Amino acid sequence: MSSTERSNASSVQIARETRERFVAATEGVIAPTAHAIRERLSSLSSQGGNAREMHQNRDDFVAFVEQESRWVNLAASGWRRALQSMQSGGSTLHSLSGGLELIGDEVVENNILSSRLALVIQDKASFELNDLRLRMQFLENTGELSAKDVLRPEVLSKLLVDQWLAAGLTRALWTKVQDVVQQQMLEVILKAYKDANAFLVSRGIMPEIDLKGFVKRAHGAPSSAPMGFAGRGMTIDAPLQGGAVFAPAAIGLQNPPAGASRPAAAMSASDFPLIGTPLMIAAQRAQGVLSSLKRFVTARIGSDFVGGSSAMAASAVGGAGGPRSVPLGAASPVFVQAIMDAEVAYRAASSRYVVGDEATAIQQSAVDMRRRAAELKKKAPTTADKATVEIVALMFQAILSEERIPFSARVWFARLQMPVLRVAIAEPEFFGTLQHPARMLIDRMGSCVMGFDAAAISGSALEGEIRRVVQVIEQYPETGQRVFKLVYDEFVAFLSKYLTQSDATQRLMSVAQQVEQKETMAIQYTIELRKMLNDIPVREEIREFLFKVWAEVLALAALRYGAQDQQTVTLKRAAADLVWAASAKPNRNDRTRVIQDLPNLLQRLRQGMALLGIEGDPQEQHIKTIGQTLADAFMSKTDAIPSSQIDAMAKRLANLEDFVSDEGATDLPLDAASIELLLGVDAASIEVVPDTGAKVSDEMLAWAHDLQVGNWFMLDHNNRPTQVQFVWRSDRKQLHLFAAPGGRSFLIQAGRLASYLQAGLLVPAEEETLTVRATREALAKLDANPERLLD
Repeated sequence: MSSTERSNASSVQIARETRERFVAATEGVIAPTAHAIRERLSSLSSQGGNAREMHQNRDDFVAFVEQESRWVNLAASGWRRALQSMQSGGSTLHSLSGGLELIGDEVVENNILSSRLALVIQDKASFELNDLRLRMQFLENTGELSAKDVLRPEVLSKLLVDQWLAAGLTRALWTKVQDVVQQQMLEVILKAYKDANAFLVSRGIMPEIDLKGFVKRAHGAPSSAPMGFAGRGMTIDAPLQGGAVFAPAAIGLQNPPAGASRPAAAMSASDFPLIGTPLMIAAQRAQGVLSSLKRFVTARIGSDFVGGSSAMAASAVGGAGGPRSVPLGAASPVFVQAIMDAEVAYRAASSRYVVGDEATAIQQSAVDMRRRAAELKKKAPTTADKATVEIVALMFQAILSEERIPFSARVWFARLQMPVLRVAIAEPEFFGTLQHPARMLIDRMGSCVMGFDAAAISGSALEGEIRRVVQVIEQYPETGQRVFKLVYDEFVAFLSKYLTQSDATQRLMSVAQQVEQKETMAIQYTIELRKMLNDIPVREEIREFLFKVWAEVLALAALRYGAQDQQTVTLKRAAADLVWAASAKPNRNDRTRVIQDLPNLLQRLRQGMALLGIEGDPQEQHIKTIGQTLADAFMSKTDAIPSSQIDAMAKRLANLEDFVSDEGATDLPLDAASIELLLGVDAASIEVVPDTGAKVSDEMLAWAHDLQVGNWFMLDHNNRPTQVQFVWRSDRKQLHLFAAPGGRSFLIQAGRLASYLQAGLLVPAEEETLTVRATREALAKLDANPERLLD
């Protein structure tokens, strides 16, 4: 066997093992998912409500219990068969019918259900999946993963839905529990993708991924397919990265003829019914815009191409060896050079737009961008490239006309048009996923600056950072999405510092963080004290004091002085001494010891309560209650406690931090007084909004935890609407700080934040991101004037 044959055999084995590992890891989550579904339905069946709902909930629970094991078995075996089909060389490609073919409504509805799960997986695992895709392409020397590759999220999503229906369960029931499925699946699948990447790296497969202008194209695909959709790495019915599966089948047709579709902008809402949390609905709407754009372009130019004439596409095919990835500059030198020349020319001209009248400067900039886009369309080697140039140009026209972006920032946004065009030409996922780094960067910068007025931005560190980000991208034109990902991470890190740089905010963050730590530790200490006293006969009054007062004293002392500081150790020992003093004292020596130690013990108890702010009458009441219990102990009216138990308790208290965990420390008490108490800070400018105990869904809590720092919201607190910016989240994600332009701050606890989101009292300032809105506006122009796509 030659070295080449041995290398090919090794690659096949590594690819096979990668998929086997992935299938084994994800198969294991099916049974736990079924268990979680049963728990959810059981909970719903026991809830109150009107008679119809209660009856339906009980029927759903019974139906699932009857078919649960069947669904688990069908899904698991089907998942293994999908892997075996690939390994046996079975067909993994969708066939495209040359004619018009209607498909049933049931298939359309099934595709919609599975695409929603795929969307969530894609959004969560975007970067890991993209890295895995590139490594597998490199390993197997192919273009895209095949349409039925088990590594694609939509394959598992479709299998789960199909086997659900095959088991006799209904679509309505799937819709009812799909959030449970998503919660159970996400982390496991994300870890499976991470593990697959780690395995490939351990075998020496692309330890460092270089995305220098990769052009990805399916072998044998026409070079002139629209915007890199079919001609650059995606077959016409490949799922969009980002989750919403696009196929002509998704709207009831296969391979529809040009002009057969309705206006693209009008299709997304009706073709894909929106359900779920507001966050999911927003993602579905945004993905619908991208899907509509793809349908529009496919319908108008997808069937007009014959053969492949693009030098760019042709160079992406490695001859007899199959497809390969090449640098963008090597694909179509004339076109690439034209893009670079346009970028340099606009960069030089843009310096003139930052002086003088803003309206005039914006108009001049828009005219300049439009002219350069028209020139590039003339030089574009394929119809697909012409369409790409036009759509990117329309998107940036919309961004440049966005008046909520301060003028000084808009000029820098405009300079991203040519870098984004390069990425859109080379990387098809830019038009298919909301998670492309170029989109994420523009959206994050846009959401941050749109809440500021021009005076606040001009000359600020934020404007300087945006300028730096754009200049870095311009300096590395050959790196594709990699440079966008790099500067995106840097911009997010910058925001976390920039938005909290004032002394007042820093002080508040420090106080809030310590409040969270103190309350968390108090809960942890209470749990541990309960464990210690579980088998010790201690009067209820002493238990109550230790649980409700002394645990908080120990937490505050540990936070302020340190867990092993002498002052903290003394207070810990006081807890054990109090338990011993409160036990029966039939022995004369023990009574003598109590009398001698009592003044010192009471002094330590008073010091601890004073540390917590308990003084005056409340302190005296605690001392009186403790004194009465100690008097009963002196008279042997309480139970005796062996000295060995007291010694064990004292030893455990001395090293209390070794035993506590975060379990149970999620509901933290919080108010302005505790902030003032901790560090003596005047909380007049701080509106503390603690939890009220109102029930909120897990989805809303997840939404609260996923809010992005820098985004603007409208907060309606106490019937006073205020525009606020999210500036900080505590380490344990329990406290969230929002800042208003006037200097007022709102410190909101996680549960209350989720309930405000649920009730519509905290509403994102923007219903959709900047690039989605720009895409929608571009699509509206193309709907009205489709001829401009190629003219």
